[in-house]
Amino acid sequence: MLKSLFIRNYVLIDELDIRFEDNFSVITGETGAGKSIILGALSLVLGERADSGSIQSGKDKCLIEAVFDISTYCLERFFQENDLEYDATSCMFRRELYSSGKSRAFINDSPVPLSVVKELGGMLIDVHSQHQNLLLADTRFQLNVVDLMAHDGKQLAAYRDEYDHYLSLCGALADLENKASAMKQEEDYVRFQYEELDAAKLQAGEQDELEKEAGMLSHAEEIKTALYKITELLNGEDYSAVSSLREAQASMEQLSACFPKAKEYAGRLRASYIDIHDLASETDVLKDDIEFDPERLERVNDRINTIYSLQQKHKVSSIEDLIARRDDFAAQLNAIDSFDEELAALTKRCRESCKLLIEQAAVITGLRKKASGTVEKQLTERMVLLGMPNARFQILFAPKGKPSADGMDEVSFLFSANRNEQLKSVAQTASGGEISRLMLCVKAMIAGYAALPSIIFDEIDIGVSGEIADKMAGIMHDLGRKMQVMTITHLPQIAAKGNAHYFVYKEDTPERTCTRIRRLGDGERVDEIARMLSGTRMTQAAVDNAKSLLGL
Repeated sequence: MLKSLFIRNYVLIDELDIRFEDNFSVITGETGAGKSIILGALSLVLGERADSGSIQSGKDKCLIEAVFDISTYCLERFFQENDLEYDATSCMFRRELYSSGKSRAFINDSPVPLSVVKELGGMLIDVHSQHQNLLLADTRFQLNVVDLMAHDGKQLAAYRDEYDHYLSLCGALADLENKASAMKQEEDYVRFQYEELDAAKLQAGEQDELEKEAGMLSHAEEIKTALYKITELLNGEDYSAVSSLREAQASMEQLSACFPKAKEYAGRLRASYIDIHDLASETDVLKDDIEFDPERLERVNDRINTIYSLQQKHKVSSIEDLIARRDDFAAQLNAIDSFDEELAALTKRCRESCKLLIEQAAVITGLRKKASGTVEKQLTERMVLLGMPNARFQILFAPKGKPSADGMDEVSFLFSANRNEQLKSVAQTASGGEISRLMLCVKAMIAGYAALPSIIFDEIDIGVSGEIADKMAGIMHDLGRKMQVMTITHLPQIAAKGNAHYFVYKEDTPERTCTRIRRLGDGERVDEIARMLSGTRMTQAAVDNAKSLLGL
């Protein structure tokens, strides 16, 4: 509910601070006193477009603040989604206009775009005037009315859970299809790269072995010559290190009888003899094994060049990296080959979820259509009571082509206020006063089923008087027990039913004429209603009648 409205430097308002009550409030005042200005300020703070002409003449800035009690609206998720500070009980809207043409909007002191202000404001208050697009023409609101009367909340909750699951599956399927399409386009490239690497028959550690072998084959003659020379030096015919060590060992052993350390040295010489003898034997074999093989060298170099070429192509530095790339290409090919199975499985799950949604939606549609007859009957009866005896109302259902967040029904409210007039959508046929009365009937019908936005009716009583006005006032008074209702009225029958009465008037000051508003006490209400009854010349009869209307 709207708790307060603060206005500064807006059109004829220099400064106004209004505290509103819950239940049913009435606003009265002479024509031109500024009631529409106050509504304009409220619309402005709730996100309507502004212009610098709204700022009071001579002022640089206009400020409007509206405070709402939001304790019954469960809006925490909205605040979280829009990154706004959340207070479970109170919410403040603020709008600042500057003479430069700039405008700023805030919710709980956080700057926000007007789209967010409008969305949140629409959940909290509904302003009905002769010149505004009305909530009643919103097909989402129309569907919500039917759902409230159909008592299908449990079915809708289950449906929306499945709908979220369905959207998740559809998103996953779309991602997989895109991925599959992209991979299919690259399949030839990936397969060529894999087959090239696979054909190379790469082995870990192979490159090092090949490079060593190539080095040895390239220097075969040098190696063979050096080994021959080493063999001759160690155990040749002209000179032999092996023979010299054997003689040195024998001489050292002869000294062992008279030279105690000779035995140790003889052992060392024997060990050296054995080691050098073995080395000579190995070099003798090696020199015979080393042969220059140009064909083998060519094959080894070709293999090394193949490996180098693949490394350069794939921008890697080792054969192990090439093997990893080969395995990665193999994995990509496996994924490509498995896409068809994954797509088929996910498509099946999407179809099953869609089938379940359609079945759930059919149940909801049945409940809605069953409730629509009750809605049509109740609204028609209420409109007759409010002075529209020829009014007709019908709810038209049209199936949607696919599931949506609220089911598979398109709902339209059709209305005709006159006999033999074709039923058309509410927005096309109803006048401002008719649609305001229709909305009053709708809200009276659904009040108590949900936390409804506060509602302000701007001159809903146009063309109404007498008994109809009294019935209209009774409906608004009863509605005010369940939600906040405010109406701007010129009828004393309606004004007398208000739980609170606000009076709008103009006051001349030395600087300018200003619009004011104040809440009337009991005595002031008598005078105001008497004035509404009798006009400019108040009579005692009007005063007595006013007291009677107020129950005093």
